[in-house]
Amino acid sequence: MTNRPYHHGDLRAALLTRAEQTLREKGPDALSLRELARDIGVSPAAPSRHFKTKQALLDSLALTGFERVAGAITASQKEAGGSFAKQLDALARAYVGFAVDNAALLDLMFSAKHSPEASDALGVAASRWAGQIVELIGEGQRRGEVRQGPVERVGLPVFAALHGYASLAVSGMLPPEVAEHGLDDVIVSILRGCAPE
Repeated sequence: MTNRPYHHGDLRAALLTRAEQTLREKGPDALSLRELARDIGVSPAAPSRHFKTKQALLDSLALTGFERVAGAITASQKEAGGSFAKQLDALARAYVGFAVDNAALLDLMFSAKHSPEASDALGVAASRWAGQIVELIGEGQRRGEVRQGPVERVGLPVFAALHGYASLAVSGMLPPEVAEHGLDDVIVSILRGCAPE
């Protein structure tokens, strides 16, 4: 029997990396703190220093996902240009790109797998990236490029269209003839819906 060490250089990061890999390959039901410990070569009790339960691990994975998608959107805006249309285009491509590259993680982020007692940090992270859409719309309204109205109400169809398209793309439900230009068409439709009256 091999004696597994308790200590690891950065156990929390290693657990999250391996957990995300397992999530991608096998889904959330296959995640087990004991199996993760075995996979990375630490004692079965070692993960409990960072994650008391599987739910805590899932919440941390979701938190990481929300932070990454927000980071991808922020990065997309740095090179987007000054108009609402260009900024929306960049945001849409960043979000859908993240969704396609991280389908299992995105599903976890938006699933009911999070307990009502999820950490405040998870709620803040989820709100942060959604706030990026609201902020983009508010700025567009101030410049006269977006129709007036409560930004949350203008923003809901934007989010719904992008998330809906991302879900279809990830699930393979888009026929090839639609997939090639589908996101372009969704962006054009969103811009029409946001246009000043």
